[in-house]
Amino acid sequence: MLGFTSRASSRRGLYSRLTGGSVQSIGSHPLSQTSKMGKKSRVKTQKSGTGATAAVSPKEMMNLISELLQKCSSAAPSPGKEWEEYVQIRALVEKIRKKQKGVSVSFEGTREDFFSELMAWAAECGASCDCFEISNFADEGYGLKAARDIKAEELFLWIPRKMLMTVESAKNSVLGPLYSQDRILQAMGNVTLALHLLCERANPSSPWLPYIKTLPADYDTPLYFEEEEVCHLLATQAIQDVLSQYKNTARQYAYFYKVIHTHPNASKLPLKDAFTFDDYRWAVSSVMTRQNQIPTADGSRVTLALIPLWDMCNHTNGLITTGYNLEDDRCECVALKDYKEGEQIYIFYGTRSNAEFVIHNGFFFEDNAHDRVKIKLGVSKSERLYAMKAEVLARAGIPASSVFALHCSEPPISAQLLAFLRVFCMTEEELRDYLVGDHAINKIFTLGNAEFPVSWENEIKLWTFLETRAALLLKTYKTTSEEDRSMLEKPDLSLHSRTAIKLRLAEKEILERAVSCGRAKRLHFQKQMNEGAPLPLYEESDIALLENADAKLPIILRKLEEDDERVQEEMNLAQIKPDASCLDSAKTPVFNGQCKDLNGTQEDPPGGDTVGKESKVEKQDPSTIRTEGESKDGDK
Repeated sequence: MLGFTSRASSRRGLYSRLTGGSVQSIGSHPLSQTSKMGKKSRVKTQKSGTGATAAVSPKEMMNLISELLQKCSSAAPSPGKEWEEYVQIRALVEKIRKKQKGVSVSFEGTREDFFSELMAWAAECGASCDCFEISNFADEGYGLKAARDIKAEELFLWIPRKMLMTVESAKNSVLGPLYSQDRILQAMGNVTLALHLLCERANPSSPWLPYIKTLPADYDTPLYFEEEEVCHLLATQAIQDVLSQYKNTARQYAYFYKVIHTHPNASKLPLKDAFTFDDYRWAVSSVMTRQNQIPTADGSRVTLALIPLWDMCNHTNGLITTGYNLEDDRCECVALKDYKEGEQIYIFYGTRSNAEFVIHNGFFFEDNAHDRVKIKLGVSKSERLYAMKAEVLARAGIPASSVFALHCSEPPISAQLLAFLRVFCMTEEELRDYLVGDHAINKIFTLGNAEFPVSWENEIKLWTFLETRAALLLKTYKTTSEEDRSMLEKPDLSLHSRTAIKLRLAEKEILERAVSCGRAKRLHFQKQMNEGAPLPLYEESDIALLENADAKLPIILRKLEEDDERVQEEMNLAQIKPDASCLDSAKTPVFNGQCKDLNGTQEDPPGGDTVGKESKVEKQDPSTIRTEGESKDGDK
C-alpha cells in the first residue's frame, strides 16, 4: 500500500521518463491486514465490564487532555532528555486510551469483505477496473494483480476527481465551518484530511464509505510501536523523527479534542461521541501513508488528496509512472514494466531512504536502491580559510554547512558531497587557484567530478576524513552488525522490532561500506602520489565530458537534494504554495512522494490553549559535530 505526495511539475512524453526526489511521506505498510471493518457499528458511550472501563466523566477526560496538551506544548527537552519526555507523553496517552476503550466508530468484518464494493463504486464513478483486481500477496499484503497482460507504459489505471478525498472536499463538507475558523486546518491540509476522513467514516451516507471500509484498521508506522519496540530505534538516525512524530500526534489530538468539544463551529461534527486517540492515530496514519499533491480543478495551485484504489499499489524500484491529467481531470498511472496476467503491479514511491519508509510507511524495503544515511558537515566560521572555502562552495551552489548523505550504492557519496569534501580539504593555494587562477570559473565545474582531482594530497585527505567520520558514526550504535543479524534470526521477534532492527542494521552497513570505500580510495591515491602519477588536468575542451550525461558523477550546480531530508519542523503553518510547473501542461506528474509528514508541522492555534512551539533538538553525535571546531552558529 502506498501513498504518494507530489511536487507537481510539467510532464510531456512518457510517464516513464519521470524521476522522483527524496521524500518525507509515503505509502502504508502492506502487512497491516487484520482489520476489523465492515458494517458500521457506532458506539456512542463507553461500556463497563469486561473489555472496557467504567464511564469517564467529561470533566475528568478534559483534565487529562489538558495535561497532555500542556506536556506536548512545553519547551523542547534538553539534549539527552528526549526519550524521557517521550516516555512521559506516552504514559499520559496510554492513560487516556485506557479510559476511551470501547468508544469508537468501527466496521464489522474484514477489509477483503468490501473490496468488491470498492471496485463497483470505482466503476460507477468512471475509474478503470478492467486491467487488474485486488489480491493478497502474502508478506506484501494486498496489492493490485494484473487481470491480463499489460505492456510497459500502458495506461492501465485512472481515477476521476469525484473519487478523491481532498482539502477542497473537506471544505465543502460538515468540516467546512470549523475549517473557516481554525488556522491549523487552513494551513495544514494533511490534518484537514485526517479529520475529514474521520467525519466521513462516522457518516452512514458518506460517498466515500466504499473506500474508507477498505482501509487498514491499523498500521505499522512507529505510532503503533510498543515502547520496547521503539527502543530498538534509539541509536538510529530515525529516532528523533520517531519521537517527534509521536509527540506531534499527541499534541494535535489534544488540541482538536478541545476544539471539537468547545468550538461552536464544531457542534455538528459527528465526532463528539467518538473521538479517541486511537481514532486520530488511525486517521493520521491513513493520511500520512497515502496523501498526495494534485492540481486543483482549475490548475492554479496544488492540493492534498487521498486517491482510492490507486493507493493499493505496492512499491518497487523504478521511475515515477503516475501523473494527473488536468484535461480529463483524473489521476492516471501507466505500467512500470511489462506485466503478465496474474503478476502483481507495482509503482515507484520515490527515492526514499529506509528510514523514511519506516517512519512514514511502516515498512522496510529490502532492495532499496536509494537507501542512505544523513551526515551533517560544515566549514567552521572560526577557521582562517572560511571565507575562501565558503566562496568556492557558493560558486558551486553548495552551502558551507549542510546535511549530506552517504548512499548504499557505489560510490557512497554524491557529486555534491565529493565537491564539499574537496573544498573542505583544500589548502590556501588550492583555494586561490579555484577562485582567481586560470580557468577558475570553469574549474568549479570539476569539483563534483571524480575524473579531476584537485591534487593527490587533497584526495587522500578527503577520503581519510570520510573514513574517519563514518567509523565514528558506527561507534555510536549500542550493538554491532553481527549482534543485529543474530537478533533477526529469533523466530519470536515482533514485526515492529524486526523492522526497527533491520533499519538499524542497514544504517550500519552503509557506514561500513563508506569506511571500506574511504580506506580503498585513500590507499589508491596514496599509491598514485608515491608513484608520481601525473594529475589529470582540466582543459577547456573537457567541458564536453563534464556535460556528458554518462559521466561518472554529474556536475551539480543547484541546491542540495539532501535539503529535503531535514527533519520536519513542528506544525509549520506554511500554506501549500502553487508549483508553477504544474501549470505548464494539462498532464501534471503525480510523484509518489514530497508531502510534509502529517505530524511534521506546528504553530499556535488561535486563542485559548496553544499547540506549543518546539525547536529541533540537535543530537551531539559524529554526524552533527561541526568540522574543525565549527561554532554553533555555523549550523544551517
